[in-house]
Amino acid sequence: MRIGATQQKILLLLLSGLAFGCSTSPKTSFSIIRLANNEWRDIGQRSLRESARLLYRHKLIRERHNSDGSLSLLLTPLGKQQATLGQLLGIKIKKPKDWDNLWRIVIFDIPERHRAFRDIFRSHLKAIGFYELQHSVFIFPFLCKKEILTLVKLYHAEDYVRFITAKDIDNENVLKKKFSLV
Repeated sequence: MRIGATQQKILLLLLSGLAFGCSTSPKTSFSIIRLANNEWRDIGQRSLRESARLLYRHKLIRERHNSDGSLSLLLTPLGKQQATLGQLLGIKIKKPKDWDNLWRIVIFDIPERHRAFRDIFRSHLKAIGFYELQHSVFIFPFLCKKEILTLVKLYHAEDYVRFITAKDIDNENVLKKKFSLV
């Protein structure tokens, strides 16, 4: 299913609500609220209704009628699956014809109080195609710095994530096989 720009915003905003619920940092919470508020304001009422109807029809969101008479939109399991950052932000890393013989390494030390963000970030790295060298160390052979910095910025994790480009790694032969570079 192709998701339009407004539907992407709705899924991202619902996902940001999930992120807000997991956040224990006031700075992160307020950043998410600010982002969500600006994005909701940009979506027109008519467009919002039509887009929500489409997402509902495709079983990506569901309605919950609250006791106070209000209505909540919630992501379904299928909606959560569709609401991956790679899907929403168009994060796709192209495999070039010729490898430049450089390794891209992402290391992170996201505090325990941000465990949900850490786990989500780890799963996104795997979904993009990174290989986990160690628990918080991932490696990839192709250009991807821009995409990784997009993820880091979205999670407000600039203080916890490092991006390294390396020429040599001791188990390079094993990694070349994993990435089909031999």
